[in-house]
Amino acid sequence: MKKPIYKSTVLILAAFFGVAGLSLVTEAVAGADGHTKTHRAQHHARRHEVDQRTWNQDRRIHREVKEGELTKGQASSLRKDDRAIRQEERDMAKQDGGHITRGEQQVLNQQENTLSQQIGK
Repeated sequence: MKKPIYKSTVLILAAFFGVAGLSLVTEAVAGADGHTKTHRAQHHARRHEVDQRTWNQDRRIHREVKEGELTKGQASSLRKDDRAIRQEERDMAKQDGGHITRGEQQVLNQQENTLSQQIGK
């Protein structure tokens, strides 16, 4: 004689497989260039660092606007500068098979440092 399947068991299994499936889909589409962030961090460490700095800068800009330290216009200008740095990083990477050189990373870091000082004024 078969035991009845309870709704809670079915729901737990559905949630488990739903989360597991979502995780696989998320991993598959994580990177616009077809790579997951883990792959990027391992194989494109310099680019990953630039990505992290860009993300951190945007978060800081958002916080400064929220705290009233920056106007929305100032924030917009700073974000535009940050996007330009990110685009420059992409352009550099296209020239070297997806990588940036140590010298290119230093140039990008100097630009991010300048932007960082503008955020913290």
